[in-house]
Amino acid sequence: MNIRIKTKKWLVLTGLATLIVTSAWAQDMVPMAGDVKAEKPSYSPYAGREFPTAVFWGDTHLHTEVSVDAGTMCRLGQEDAFRFARGEEVTTTHGLRAKLSRPLDFLVISDHAEMYGLMPQLLKGNQEILSTEKGKRWYDMLKGGNADEAFKAAMEIVDSLSKKEPPINSEKTVKHAWRAYTALADRYNEPGRFTALIGYEWTAIGGYNLHRNVIFRGDASEANRTLPYSQFDSQNPEDLWKTLDAFQKQTGAEVLAIPHNGNLSNGRMFSVETFDGQPLTREIAELRARMEPLVEVTQIKGDGEAHPLLSPNDEFADYETWDRSNLNGTEVKKPEMLEYEYARSGLKLGLKLEDKLGVNPFKFGMIGSTDSHTALAAVEEENFFGKHSGVEPEPHRWKHVVIEAPDPNLTVLGWRQAASGYAAVWATENTREAIFDAMKRKETYATTGPRITVRFFGGWAFEDADALSRLPAGIGYAKGVPMGGDLSNAPEGKAPSFLVAAMKDPYSGNLDRIQIVKGWLDGDGNLQERVYDVAWSDDRQPGPDDKIPPVGNTVDVANATWTNTIGEPELITVWQDPDFDSSLKAFYYARVIEIPTPRWTAYEAKRFQIKMSDEVPMTTQERAYTSPIWYTPES
Repeated sequence: MNIRIKTKKWLVLTGLATLIVTSAWAQDMVPMAGDVKAEKPSYSPYAGREFPTAVFWGDTHLHTEVSVDAGTMCRLGQEDAFRFARGEEVTTTHGLRAKLSRPLDFLVISDHAEMYGLMPQLLKGNQEILSTEKGKRWYDMLKGGNADEAFKAAMEIVDSLSKKEPPINSEKTVKHAWRAYTALADRYNEPGRFTALIGYEWTAIGGYNLHRNVIFRGDASEANRTLPYSQFDSQNPEDLWKTLDAFQKQTGAEVLAIPHNGNLSNGRMFSVETFDGQPLTREIAELRARMEPLVEVTQIKGDGEAHPLLSPNDEFADYETWDRSNLNGTEVKKPEMLEYEYARSGLKLGLKLEDKLGVNPFKFGMIGSTDSHTALAAVEEENFFGKHSGVEPEPHRWKHVVIEAPDPNLTVLGWRQAASGYAAVWATENTREAIFDAMKRKETYATTGPRITVRFFGGWAFEDADALSRLPAGIGYAKGVPMGGDLSNAPEGKAPSFLVAAMKDPYSGNLDRIQIVKGWLDGDGNLQERVYDVAWSDDRQPGPDDKIPPVGNTVDVANATWTNTIGEPELITVWQDPDFDSSLKAFYYARVIEIPTPRWTAYEAKRFQIKMSDEVPMTTQERAYTSPIWYTPES
């Protein structure tokens, strides 16, 4: 079934149609039988409702001057980052005025654990740091007024993050900076209005990007019972998981880790071996599944959902692809590495490992975040501030170096950056506890920037009429499980059905289509996948190959604009798997695609009246990826 909400074109163009519809199902404001507790009747449609009724938007991966690498260029601190995320205007490192079009609901400032807080103290002339040979040398180079020397110092400092020993080892500095941050996070945390989650980034094996963002559920009193665990403690992610797990058991606190940029790990992120190259054990698989419920699948350093070589029948798989090397360009990418880098293939590998070990180490949900090193969580295409403060918006940043590699052919130029992404979380309220708990249960999704509203439920009893509801969540929770959930014990002769609904961001493009991506382990032990178009716009019809034709393109590149005269503001449908085999493990997730809109490079070309080279893309099709729903046969 393919149901679309049609509205008058002028309403669509102004965004009013979306706002009107949003008040109906996206916020789940319409009462439905069974929503209200039976003890006492209630007139209010909100009374007795316990399921999440709002999606909250945030960034779980943001760096400030407190990070050693960011601090070589960025002069904005953690308080600036909180203020900006809350919707306040700030002045950037290079003196530009910056503000979000809409505030975020939550933020994790995840400054690097390695030499946490060193840079601000170094630049202030901290005597303990200046008493070291490297500290004094770096201070003189950064403060001497010679731009080349300052850049050389910055590169040396960044390079030091990949060493096994810290060049400057000061637990006192780390402890002071960490406690200042946790206190600041507590001060900016306002339950119901803005959530400041406490976190940091563990940055190990820099060139292979096995990095994790660590997030605490509680406040400073809990987070202060430890210090950021760094690669100087261990470069093995298994040691990180063990340390965090022990911290939870010892303190009763709760913490999770989120890996990112598997696309730059050169085959290491979703390895089927241990870090040391030994066969994966059930114990390690259980630990990873417990400590890492989510993966960051899209951000500034490319998109990590799928790859065209792994998914040749998926016309949307080649999106903001970074696949030439590892993170720092010290190792060329080989095709055989790709299977162990991308989220979709990782989810498939998890099914195979579960068959072997009895547990799925890659049973993760999905989010997006920025990984910005500017203290600005700004990834709207027309308001993109990029990776680091060395190159803020100006006429030629598209061709400036973002990551310099030993081989110039592997050097990353500015135009390759993706204006991505954000984390969307379905939670009962905007508090640390509710958002963290939603992350743990994987009721989350990723977007490449737009605030597309997406609901995704799986069950055994959804029917076409359910797609007519203005409260899909009421039906979804009553009849099935949400994104991140599990299905099992298929009723005889039944295939799983899915209720999926998506609504456009009123500031962005209309919707092209909704797809459901299925992965499964077949009867011969081979991993399979298929992408199904389940709802689409504009009365298009599938071709002989069952593919839906492209939606079209209204982008005016020269003027960096588009018209919403194609696509739909809302798509909703019920879909049943036509190829279901109840004996086979499988997962399903929804992917929502927008119509083409201008990429950030088009806005930049228009703003500065410049011409970029022909290889630079000027349009994009933004998207959202939900966390999966897994099916497990009866044991």
